[in-house]
Amino acid sequence: MHLLNHARQITIQGLVQGVGFRPFVYRLAKKFRLKGWVSNTNEGVSVWVEGNEGHIVKFIDELRESPPIASSIYSIAHENCSPKSFSNFSIRESQTTSNHITQVSPDIAVCEDCLQDMKSQLHRLDYPFINCTHCGPRFTIIRNLPYDRESTTMEPFEMCDKCQDEYESISDRRFHAQPVACTHCGPVYMLNYRGVQISELEEILSQISELIEAGGIIAVKGLGGFHLMCDATNERAVNKLRLVKKRNGKPFAVMVKDVDTAAHYVEMSDAEQNLMSSWRRPIVLLKQKKPLAASINPGMSTIGLMLPHMPFHYLMFENFHTNAVVMTSGNLSDEPIVIDNREALKVFGDITDAVLTYNREIHNRADDSVAFMANDEQRIIRRSKGYVPEPVRLSFNAEGILAVGAELSHCFALGKDKQVLLSQHIGDLKDPKTFAFFEESVSRFQRLFRMNPVNVVCDLHPDYLSTRYAKELHLPLLQVQHHHAHIAACMAEFHLDEPVIGVCWDGTGLGTDGHIWGGEFFYADLNSFERFSHLEYIPLPGSDKAALEPWRMGVSYLYKIMGRDFLKLKIPFIHEIRKKPELDLILQAIDGEINTPLTSAAGRLFDAVSAITNTCYHNSFHAEAPMKLESIIDESVTESYFCQDGKPISLEVMISEIVTDLQNEVAIPVISAKFHNTLISIIDTTVRKMKLKYKTNKVVLTGGVFQNRYLLEKTINRLNKEFEVYSPQNIPANDAGIALGQLAIAAKKLNKTISP
Repeated sequence: MHLLNHARQITIQGLVQGVGFRPFVYRLAKKFRLKGWVSNTNEGVSVWVEGNEGHIVKFIDELRESPPIASSIYSIAHENCSPKSFSNFSIRESQTTSNHITQVSPDIAVCEDCLQDMKSQLHRLDYPFINCTHCGPRFTIIRNLPYDRESTTMEPFEMCDKCQDEYESISDRRFHAQPVACTHCGPVYMLNYRGVQISELEEILSQISELIEAGGIIAVKGLGGFHLMCDATNERAVNKLRLVKKRNGKPFAVMVKDVDTAAHYVEMSDAEQNLMSSWRRPIVLLKQKKPLAASINPGMSTIGLMLPHMPFHYLMFENFHTNAVVMTSGNLSDEPIVIDNREALKVFGDITDAVLTYNREIHNRADDSVAFMANDEQRIIRRSKGYVPEPVRLSFNAEGILAVGAELSHCFALGKDKQVLLSQHIGDLKDPKTFAFFEESVSRFQRLFRMNPVNVVCDLHPDYLSTRYAKELHLPLLQVQHHHAHIAACMAEFHLDEPVIGVCWDGTGLGTDGHIWGGEFFYADLNSFERFSHLEYIPLPGSDKAALEPWRMGVSYLYKIMGRDFLKLKIPFIHEIRKKPELDLILQAIDGEINTPLTSAAGRLFDAVSAITNTCYHNSFHAEAPMKLESIIDESVTESYFCQDGKPISLEVMISEIVTDLQNEVAIPVISAKFHNTLISIIDTTVRKMKLKYKTNKVVLTGGVFQNRYLLEKTINRLNKEFEVYSPQNIPANDAGIALGQLAIAAKKLNKTISP
């Protein structure tokens, strides 16, 4: 007897384009003998199935439970319909049905199947751009939605007959893989070496291998921009790279051949290995156990490692004698990463030994993402390639809001329906080229995601370039206090829409009293905040210059506590700063309150202690002093200094006890541990008081200071017994997350709430 046909219209939303979702749906429909169609739309994936009701139910269950690895479904809606008697199941052309948008896939590291194909498929033998529906470039090549080849930078490359057959063959892994290509029809590499252009791949690999072995530096075009590469075991080459890149002390990222190589150099938990090996392929900060070249990470106990993510990287290591290469962003100083071939030749042609390009355009610049693990949870420091443009889901409408973020570690955000689309890492807006990149990216995001802002939100600081940009848009404007935005960003990530205890520690942020905040304890929700307490105010000698020269903060703390008698202390710090010709002027400036704004910033406290302990006097890169102080902690130490209470929280006794330990020649790693432990006690004590007052046990820990793994883990572990503790995982705790918080606050205040 013929079973009665049923039909369902199914709408799937989430990250479902560019990840092999339509072929997956097709094969699933065939498995359950269903008829109908599947299509990409600008809202997601639309499916029509008809057939046996039980098979349809199983089809939907498997859609939900076993989607492609790089996909992410957040809703599957379906409704019963009247069957239309389709004769088969097909993949239809993409449709634009409204102004809504679907998610755009981040770039995905080359998969194992493609690596095997690279050694077995005759038309792709050692082809360095091999990809399939499960891997390859996505965000960096997309120009428009829906995600089809003509909307990407693969448009100029017409598929050969073989690739076309694969593209159209439902049983093939490259079925509707938009960047599909082979040696006959796809992009190619070009090595520019000593005025000669080399196009033969075998010769390219041989030549760059010789250059790397000889200590050379090569500019290499990656997925989201150029890298600068040299042998990570060659100290001379690494030092040369520092000169070329104009980068004094900031650690370099290292690409290693495989997990076994990584395990040779670093301590690595299963969770850390899984993160580094994931399809996102971030740089992962790991505890170093065996050194590479010393100049890679001077003064640090951790190193940033990543695994190959492009087919070319695997071919490269097959030819190299070394298993580890420095692979740092291809830029100079704080400028954006270079993406254009001609610009790369202009910028790097005279300062590197060779420039390796390819002829596919990078449309969307995307630096490597950076992460670490704390308590076996991923913590993003720089969110870019492999993560962007995955949205953050809100339970309320955010349509039409543009949040322009802060100034350092900049990202912006767009509100689209109930989604927040956070941009890739932009950088420091004070650099003119970076600001131009910001403006370009805002325009591209608006076009790609079909969003015209009707409201704009920014920081309170009037001198931030992002604030000036927001005001020049002449749209309804909301300004949000910096640390409230930090807390709101974490709340948005974890879908918290209620009052919380917020601990926000960072380096700077304008407060509502006109002072510089950064050691804050808030009682906050998405509408407002109450400042419960903060670290005591301290003069900031030279204002922004103090962030570059931590010794100034050391002077400020000691001068406040001891007056000019601090100069009589018999510790190395005093011996060092007595040589500073500007010392007397700084003390006079503090006395006269000249260019010495008050700050409560925890970041500046770390600077002071790092300087006083003779660990770091000058920051050659952002947060160098706190990072070095963390890197030397003796983790066996459980003692702490005296934890003073009050509003504000006084640090005088702690600083005095640190000085006493220095005079008694206590080891600096012990002092560092005691200092960190004291801060954990301060947080614990203050949070418990806030619980009694506000009757809540939800705690948010955020701000750049909580990128300190020791501080974060120990604080969470201490609070976890009595509190629900939240700290950013998929969104940076630093200023790169500010825009998300700004947008969440703005959406709430604009009364756009919709039931979840």
